[in-house]
Amino acid sequence: MRNEVTHWTLAETCRHLEAGDCCSVELVEALLAVIAERDPLIHSYIYLNAEEALDAAREADASRAAGKGGRLLGVPIAVKDVLNVRGQPCRCGSRILKGYTAPYDATVIARLRAEGAIFLGRTNMDEFAMGSTTENSAEGPTRNPWNLERVPGGSSGGSAAAVAAGEALAALGSDTGGSVRQPAAFCGCTGLKPTYGLLSRYGLVAYASSLDQVGTLTKDVEDAALLLSVMAGRDPHDSTSLDTPSVHYSAVEGFDLRGLRLGLPKEYFEGGMEWEVERTIQAAIAVCRELGAEIREVSLPHTALAIPTYYLIACAEASTNLARYDGVRYGYRTPDAADVETLHSRTRAEGFGREVKRRIILGTYALSRGYYEEYYGRAQRVRTLIRRDFEEAFRNCDALLTPTTPTAAYPLGERVEDPLRMYLGDVYTVPANLAGLCGLTVPCGFTKELLPVGLQMLGPALGESVLFRVGGAFQKATAWHRQRPPFPVAGSAR
Repeated sequence: MRNEVTHWTLAETCRHLEAGDCCSVELVEALLAVIAERDPLIHSYIYLNAEEALDAAREADASRAAGKGGRLLGVPIAVKDVLNVRGQPCRCGSRILKGYTAPYDATVIARLRAEGAIFLGRTNMDEFAMGSTTENSAEGPTRNPWNLERVPGGSSGGSAAAVAAGEALAALGSDTGGSVRQPAAFCGCTGLKPTYGLLSRYGLVAYASSLDQVGTLTKDVEDAALLLSVMAGRDPHDSTSLDTPSVHYSAVEGFDLRGLRLGLPKEYFEGGMEWEVERTIQAAIAVCRELGAEIREVSLPHTALAIPTYYLIACAEASTNLARYDGVRYGYRTPDAADVETLHSRTRAEGFGREVKRRIILGTYALSRGYYEEYYGRAQRVRTLIRRDFEEAFRNCDALLTPTTPTAAYPLGERVEDPLRMYLGDVYTVPANLAGLCGLTVPCGFTKELLPVGLQMLGPALGESVLFRVGGAFQKATAWHRQRPPFPVAGSAR
């Protein structure tokens, strides 16, 4: 069963459990065996909830035998180390939260738990979700299951790697500027960033509050739709959550895209992509055209301003959100401080990593007296222009097709000392966060080095159903999402 589990989707697993082909205990044991075999190489997990997961699996099997149900009854899911799960550590990949145990469930976790989901473990991430490689973690780097010498992307790299390696059926992540979609593309997963406000942020540790969004990493579009259906909805604990009616999302039921208008933003195709990525994306666009979609060019003229706008806003909000880590209330505290000022400064200096410090400094400067309007205020005005670009584009098309990333996964260590180059890798993902839109990435091919490439689909606010239709039809017509990394994996890490 262990080898079979690595290929199962969430939906397939639910059907196997319902049919009695396996029980939840067997499922959890099989996944734990896969993790024991593969994770020493990949390092997707930083905490395994093994005993508690097995106890929950026994309870789920008993509930099923008693005729009780739940859409995810007995199904184990991995969770990025940025979401609070009651009784589990929540360190956000940072030393400064050492010793912190979550006293409550995030709303999305509570909704999954109510449907019977089991939380198998916590996955590695860039510290406080600040990074694109999962190298900025106090727990050490995660490696890409397709090649152990390559990054898995970030900041949800642990979640993406776990799903790709068969160590998780599905995983939760967070997406502030592409942190679900980029690692999904690098690892060959399906990654969903919902519309801002569709999923509650209550219990999601804040990086940049106006940009953060819980997202999913799955093996196909059907699973993304299933998880979104369970988690979506208004939450009184989160004032930014949308008061929308309950929706049962599903992947496309048909096999074509006739009647849909799909736009290609010309600014996303004007250079900067690796040639293998561009070739693969163009082939994916051709598949959508063959499925009956009308392909048309659109323009997003302020695209070039998205990266500086994003990093000003995100860092300014991070500066405010991370002020709470002071060594007094919880988490790490420096062992030797003679006064309160020294306690604060040493705790933060010792507890935060370099990338987090860099972003706090940038954000504090942007918010400082005399510079607030010059930097943060101006960035917010540009953000409005970016949102209007998308609104105009969606008057002429139903969704957009773009590359997810300009490159495939690059070598570990290549960009960790070159943050600007790393930031520029988010050029195709950050605009959706600035505009509050939904985005979906699906595997659409490989480079000659067998590294996955992702096709991104962007929809208007609350346009998830359109994205699921496009992504579902594409996956019915292709088999890229069913490819799995070979084991042993390429690369010399041992």
